[in-house]
Amino acid sequence: MRCAQIEEAIRLGDDERVEALDRDIQPLVEAILACRAASLIEVYMQLQFVSYLISQDADDGAFVTQYAAVLSYLLDRYFGAHAPDWRVPLPAEVKLRPPPAYVPDTDNGQFLNAAILQTLPDRVAVLTKDYRYLYSNPANCAHLGRNAMQLIGRHIVEFVGEERFAGEVKEKLDACFEGVSVDYVYERDARRNRCRMVPLHDAARKVIGALITIQNLGAAARVDA
Repeated sequence: MRCAQIEEAIRLGDDERVEALDRDIQPLVEAILACRAASLIEVYMQLQFVSYLISQDADDGAFVTQYAAVLSYLLDRYFGAHAPDWRVPLPAEVKLRPPPAYVPDTDNGQFLNAAILQTLPDRVAVLTKDYRYLYSNPANCAHLGRNAMQLIGRHIVEFVGEERFAGEVKEKLDACFEGVSVDYVYERDARRNRCRMVPLHDAARKVIGALITIQNLGAAARVDA
């Protein structure tokens, strides 16, 4: 939000407001990066945030180098051999069981394979259980007119409207959050779309959100009077 305000102030030539807003940026960035993630979702969001910073300042080599070092630090913090782990360590005497077989409709321990989701032509998004965006692929971002960072944390009601959310979307999302896969076809703007909602599980098989895929089926059938 601060970055958007700065860009608008620059456009209007309001140097005083640019300077005032710019002073808020670094403390915010430092606070976000200093926060220690308590779950895999928070790790993902923190790494996404650094990725956003790098892309925002891609034309400034000094900033890219700085944020690349921060990214390396975060990776070492959460996944390095000698860094404190956000997961609870297993006692040495516990025998590890073989990994479970592949289970459809779960992430199977590979939370959000972004390399695949980013290239899908269909709209893909992940919503947390409070109906807020955690992830949006480029196709969904383009449809909503926002970039990925602008969508994170935004409530879906902002984009589908209160009436549609209360009368249609919320019930289906709630069912998905209860562990039920939802698959239905709806019409919007003279086009038919197929929406699939799949429960997203963490490693403990707890539902942490919904993976949503929306496929465009083409123009809706005309009904002549």
